[in-house]
Amino acid sequence: MKYVFISLTVVLLCISYLQHKQLRYTKTKITELTQVRDSLQKDVDSLSQELYPVEIELNRFETALQIFLRRNPKAAEQYSTIISEETE
Repeated sequence: MKYVFISLTVVLLCISYLQHKQLRYTKTKITELTQVRDSLQKDVDSLSQELYPVEIELNRFETALQIFLRRNPKAAEQYSTIISEETE
């Protein structure tokens, strides 16, 4: 009976050690992934800040082209052709 108790105690200690080791590994990986996520979020935020003024400018050009199409359709078509075919 004494040896069974000692054996079970050793087995439980081994299991506990292995679980603790796995928990430490998992926490380390979570920390690393959190740092990567935070870095990527900063990149996304930075790109969004760079993109915002460009989107505003693009919308202004699109609106201007629509107004131009109403005022002078022939010239606006020529301008659209130049933009789409000759400036690539």
